[in-house]
Amino acid sequence: MRNAILVSAAAATLAGCGSATTSDPLAGTTWRLVSIESMSDEQPTTTIDDPAQYTVTFGDDGRAAFQVDCNRGNGSWTATAAASDSGSLTFGPIALTKMFCPQPSADTAVAAGLGRVRSYLLSDGTLHLSMEADSGIMHWEPQPGGTGPGKGQ
Repeated sequence: MRNAILVSAAAATLAGCGSATTSDPLAGTTWRLVSIESMSDEQPTTTIDDPAQYTVTFGDDGRAAFQVDCNRGNGSWTATAAASDSGSLTFGPIALTKMFCPQPSADTAVAAGLGRVRSYLLSDGTLHLSMEADSGIMHWEPQPGGTGPGKGQ
């Protein structure tokens, strides 16, 4: 599955110069982080113990709201759809509060990973965010009670 996601993400990134859809599938959706898959054999996949502590909400206005463990923040986001389920995605600078979260916490890895996101793929109700230079894939599920694909639009 990892190779299929990488191939799809690479195709979406390369196709980013194509036509963009007028309605981005991410706008108005809320997601919670399930895991961060590393592409390195030395680094294991990080499973998020409490996905509700790591969320992203994609606003219709190009702004995103984040919860990264005990910290909250916001920033801009830009996506160019290459297909109805994939495309390029980047976050602008993300302003996060700087509280020290109780350990163990994945807050530092998640915050750094968000800054390296380059593309997305929606597959079977899951959002996969691929990071630059094949450094990993962040896997997100719809936030219960929140908005998911096709909701809130």
